[in-house]
Amino acid sequence: MENRCFIILMLLLKFYACSAQQSEILYPAKEWDHISDKEMKEWNASKLSKLRKYIIASSNTTGMLVIYNGKILFEYGNISDNSYIASCRKSILSMLYGAFVEKKKILLDKTLKELGMDDIGGLLPIEKMATIRDLLTARSGVYHPASNPGDATAMAPARGSVEPGSFFLYNNWDFNVAGYILEKETGLNIYDITDSILTKPLMFQDWNRSIQHKTGDSTLSKYMAYHLWFSTRDMARIGYLMLRKGQWREKTILSSDWVKLITTPVTSYEETVSNHTNYFDFSYGYLWWIWDNHVKNKFYKGGYTASGAFGQFITVLPALDLVIAHKTNYDDYGRNTPTETYLRIVEKLFRAKTN
Repeated sequence: MENRCFIILMLLLKFYACSAQQSEILYPAKEWDHISDKEMKEWNASKLSKLRKYIIASSNTTGMLVIYNGKILFEYGNISDNSYIASCRKSILSMLYGAFVEKKKILLDKTLKELGMDDIGGLLPIEKMATIRDLLTARSGVYHPASNPGDATAMAPARGSVEPGSFFLYNNWDFNVAGYILEKETGLNIYDITDSILTKPLMFQDWNRSIQHKTGDSTLSKYMAYHLWFSTRDMARIGYLMLRKGQWREKTILSSDWVKLITTPVTSYEETVSNHTNYFDFSYGYLWWIWDNHVKNKFYKGGYTASGAFGQFITVLPALDLVIAHKTNYDDYGRNTPTETYLRIVEKLFRAKTN
């Protein structure tokens, strides 16, 4: 009897501890809160000031928001302006797939052949054996021209020379077709899916459905690029959902298993270097770039990022309980913040942490 009471007591203590821990997690309401003076003591204000000066002097950043423990630590520029997020769209696509994969509405190992997929000029028989999973990990082996530029197809092997799943190449054809398949398999428009799964539950502040549209050259490929226009502070909500492993208050938007899957390396940094296809110095998961063992800074442990041309980033750093949303408005100003400059911004942010 005493043993049974002890076990029940321990289970109750564990339950209340978990509940208390969950209640400490903060989520934004209509607006993000700013961190308190007490929390600010964990950061060096002088070094944060130097970070701001560096951004002004050495980058073309137009908006940046750093969320620490669910509150704003650092803010720069215009964080409410909607603009083009470039290839960050791809990481968001991997999030959108989650609910449909788990409900088995989409089967990741279904092939292009089974889906009845083809393209201008035809796909090769070996290319049609690529799966949805191969597309989401940039390992399809399909090197048909994409409808839009901005990838690594200049490094592509000859068509038909690579078995699907065996070789990584950052290839817009894969990503555009993955967007098309999401619509095909669900019967829904990709922007409506974005609206229902992300923008409404996360209470986006600046989402404008009317400006979202696809682009591309239909003479090259019939699969268009599903571009997105987000604000910096709404990008931060995307990152924060990922940081919280798919949980948003009492609602599970994405399962923690799906978040773990898409942010676990499929292609290592070493592999991309050895086959000369390293588009960035990161590993690659399911449309997310991932910091791997070659990065020694402890704050990068478990970290990953969405990355888009001209300086768009959604970076999640679980080791710091921190999210960085970084925007460079290319639409209005034609600006560009290179990845190298952004990574220096991140390193300078790290230096401001006092412990």
